[in-house]
Amino acid sequence: MLLELAIADAYGAGFEYADKMIVNNDLSRYVQHPRFRLNPGSYTDDTQMSIAIAEVIVAQAPWTAEVLVDSFVTAFKRDEREGYSRNFYHFLREIQDGEEFLKKINPDSDKSGGAMRAAPIGIYPTPEKVIEAATIQAAITHNTTDGINAAVAAALMSHYFIYRLGAKRKLGRFLEGYVSGEWNKPWEGKVKSKGWMSVRAAITAVMRNDSMSELLQDCIAFTGDVDTVATIALAAGSCSEEYYSRHS
Repeated sequence: MLLELAIADAYGAGFEYADKMIVNNDLSRYVQHPRFRLNPGSYTDDTQMSIAIAEVIVAQAPWTAEVLVDSFVTAFKRDEREGYSRNFYHFLREIQDGEEFLKKINPDSDKSGGAMRAAPIGIYPTPEKVIEAATIQAAITHNTTDGINAAVAAALMSHYFIYRLGAKRKLGRFLEGYVSGEWNKPWEGKVKSKGWMSVRAAITAVMRNDSMSELLQDCIAFTGDVDTVATIALAAGSCSEEYYSRHS
């Protein structure tokens, strides 16, 4: 999962809100973003924060805001990289530890940050546990209804495939049974910054493609916040037997 989502994130980073770059969406190479300085092939905050989440899971540490934030800060400090939003990047550079993070963070975003890092949470054994864990981690930075629902849906996507709960064509309906949102409604057009938009687009792409390469290209073709769409989609797709029962 982490490998696939990192590849998707790094590939998508060259196309994020750079719609004219879409002509290069042929999977032949990582492309240089026309405005950002991130080197082609470098992953962004989507992957780095997913790694931080995964490290808490592997360590079997208490699932608290304090523990999670310490992991976010540790992951960033050991490997400072651009790719975060400008304000959040400078925020992470200026703080010293998780305690300072929690004191200074403004947790009212409804964008995609809670969802982009949620896929590893799908490893927990029940939907209820996934929902609880995804909610706690999202609320640290995205303590809004839309921000939390997007994170819960993203985590349940990987859970659905890890535990073989159904065919990918039924993914949207499954999600609608656990979290509010029109997750089964196909996404069309550009993906803007709201978290639920990235998740809806990712679900649409997962349900309608049959290989990982097709899935990645389809995510980028939406235009807009496509590195996040691709990260969420390929994290889930990497856990699906339907994607790996054929050559990708």
